[in-house]
Amino acid sequence: MNETVKRARAAIDVAAVRSNVRALRDRAPRAELMAVVKSDGYGHGAVRCARAAREAGAGWLGTALPEEAFALRAAGDTGRLLCWLWTPGGPWRRAIEQDIDVAVSGLWALDEVRAAARACGRTARVQLKVDTGLGRNGCTPADWPELTAAARAAEAEGTVAVTGVWSHFACADEPGHPSIAAQLDVFHAALKTAETAGLRPEVRHIANTPALLTLPEAHFDLVRTGIGIYGLSPSPEVGTSRDFGLRPAMTLEASLASVKRVPGGHGVSYGHHYTTSGETTLALVPLGYADGIPRHASGVGPVLVAGAWRTVAGRIAMDQFVVDLGDEHAEPGDTAVLFGPGDRGEPTAEDWAEVAKTIGYEIVTRIGSRVPRVYVDSGTGSEAEGDSALTGGTA
Repeated sequence: MNETVKRARAAIDVAAVRSNVRALRDRAPRAELMAVVKSDGYGHGAVRCARAAREAGAGWLGTALPEEAFALRAAGDTGRLLCWLWTPGGPWRRAIEQDIDVAVSGLWALDEVRAAARACGRTARVQLKVDTGLGRNGCTPADWPELTAAARAAEAEGTVAVTGVWSHFACADEPGHPSIAAQLDVFHAALKTAETAGLRPEVRHIANTPALLTLPEAHFDLVRTGIGIYGLSPSPEVGTSRDFGLRPAMTLEASLASVKRVPGGHGVSYGHHYTTSGETTLALVPLGYADGIPRHASGVGPVLVAGAWRTVAGRIAMDQFVVDLGDEHAEPGDTAVLFGPGDRGEPTAEDWAEVAKTIGYEIVTRIGSRVPRVYVDSGTGSEAEGDSALTGGTA
């Protein structure tokens, strides 16, 4: 390891990613699986995780930003790939030339795609998105007939091939929420409208990870799974990772930078929100909010140090935080584990999410570029450091 890795590292187990993809495929056996690797693979490294997902049978990859999709192509991925978050003037031509399926949610986007297709002399692969009730991107049901008719006309002229029709749930992580059935009804109606317009999409999809796990009626031709392939549950209401046979892939750890005895009444970190109750040992963990450790977990964030769970003592600073070890012994260089799969008794990302009053997605995705990714394969025992070429450079 180099000096940077000695400070801290996020170890990503690609065998866990492969295992998670297989477990999720088993739950949707009649549908293809899309591995969503946006935001640098939810902080795990897009290219490495994409590669592992492909090895486990993922037929599709998904990204939000065009730059994320281009990074996958630059790394050598040639499979089916959908990119869905576009703004006017987006790099449509480059996406078309790289065989990336592009999402279209309105006539303005369809017009820009058609122009780009004409300019490069190729047919654009387009997936039409309908807003079934999430209220974010997607064409409204009122405008859907016009968009599907225009898309069919674009197919007839040869500039576009509509490969998919899709949508996204708002509350699939809350089983039984009334919006779920309502959105499915709207989606069925949108599919019928598209068919009436003459469109014959290759894939129809609305299921995200929680819908994949709990709503088999929403699987259609393709399921999109993001957080699940990294081994985290989408929500406590759906179930735990263990309930679904998923294994968290990221372990975040650091080497203690300082260990010292201090007297009682000693203030700790900014604002002295924590004061030692008696003589004790303080250990310094060299990670902070600049690395993605949530500052609002000050005083509550769990860490495994010296064989036991500790709690962040005082405020989390930009680069570091303190834990109180009491009378336990530790040395500079000893390992502090912030989260992992939980096999060694360490906290999990979901434990951090609970105390920080957020979701596991945010805990892993926010771990920044100052923390090197090291890729391990528990199936082979291999280990390699990540770099910008391998991680896609899209964090």
